[in-house]
Amino acid sequence: MKGIHYILGILLTFCLMIALLITSIEAVTYWTPGYYEKEYTKYNVTDAVRMEMDDLLDVTDEMMSYLRGNRKDLHVPTIVDGQPREFFNEREIAHMEDVRGLFIGGLRLRRLCLAGIVVCLGILTLLKADLRRLLPRAVLAGDGCFFTAVCILAAVIASDFSRYFIVFHHIFFNNDLWILNPETDLLINIVPEPFFLDTAARIGLVYGISIVLIFLLCLGLILAGRRRK
Repeated sequence: MKGIHYILGILLTFCLMIALLITSIEAVTYWTPGYYEKEYTKYNVTDAVRMEMDDLLDVTDEMMSYLRGNRKDLHVPTIVDGQPREFFNEREIAHMEDVRGLFIGGLRLRRLCLAGIVVCLGILTLLKADLRRLLPRAVLAGDGCFFTAVCILAAVIASDFSRYFIVFHHIFFNNDLWILNPETDLLINIVPEPFFLDTAARIGLVYGISIVLIFLLCLGLILAGRRRK
């Protein structure tokens, strides 16, 4: 029976780690004040797209709203080089439809993982597991394994970000719409590769901090339990 308890605890931990990863992505891309303006300034994006910062940030807000499913389409009027036009062309819109599928899929996966956590806790409670003793140990073990795997993957990606950035697109997209032309497609100019590198690094930092905090919390609970005994 203890084996079943431990397996459920590890499964709960993996669900927690996945939910935290998706939340870390959301925290960086949606909850960080001034992030896009800072990145656009850093890489002179307004010059590349010939737009005012306020107009570019308005377009970004509409794009991010669309990716969450809060906007029906990406027909976004703006001012480019002093002339009114729609920001996104048809190829960019088609690609962003695919990207929205990934975003919404990620949010659904997080909800599934949160449901998995609740189910595991419910089963463990029905099995009369000692949650105060089991969960810190299971989370500590699962946390360590998952974090190690993520660190290895991050090190591999960091060794040649451009290569694995392309690999990522081949894995998650079944077309070539993501291959954009900076001469005709404004989207590639507002999110150049260094922007993705900065964003990935920030997501990794937020995720790493959250995992370390959970690790320290569980370790503290285990040590406190030993002192009580």
